[in-house]
Formats: sequence, C-alpha cells, structure tokens
Amino acid sequence: MNYEEFTRNLGKAGLTSKSFADLLKYNRNSITNLSKKDEVPKHLAIIAVLLGEMKDKGVEFEPLIEKMDLQALKARGKEIQKSLKD
Repeated sequence: MNYEEFTRNLGKAGLTSKSFADLLKYNRNSITNLSKKDEVPKHLAIIAVLLGEMKDKGVEFEPLIEKMDLQALKARGKEIQKSLKD
C-alpha cells in the first residue's frame, strides 16, 4: 500500500498520520516519513485498513487500543548515538 492509500484509510478511521502515531505510541516523524517510501510497512497498512473498517461499522477502537497500555518505542537513532558516545 502506498502512503496516499494509507492516509485515505486513516482518514476513513477519522485519524491523521499524527493522531495515528499518537494512538499507537509511534514517533510522529516515523509515520510522516513513510510518505518518502514506495510502500507503507504491511503491519501499519493492515492496522489502517482495520481501523477504517471498524469506524465504518461503528466500533469505537480508541478505547480498545488505549486499554492495551502501549509503550512508546525508543528512537533508534538516539540509541545508536548514545552507544557511540559511551
């Protein structure tokens, strides 16, 4: 799936790329940077499609995802820079 189709599915779910990143505890830049790639990773594409379909069916997905208590991912670049300094 390309980024345009990805954002269309997010819009169907009532989300922007930034709100999607916040919901899943991703770095906002990691999601918006996908626009520079040919394809969105499959796992994110699947999530976007499912969220769009859930919204169409009247399923409130935000509380379900928030209940999972997801932890933010650490930025890989910062970890690499830190390890180089040590």
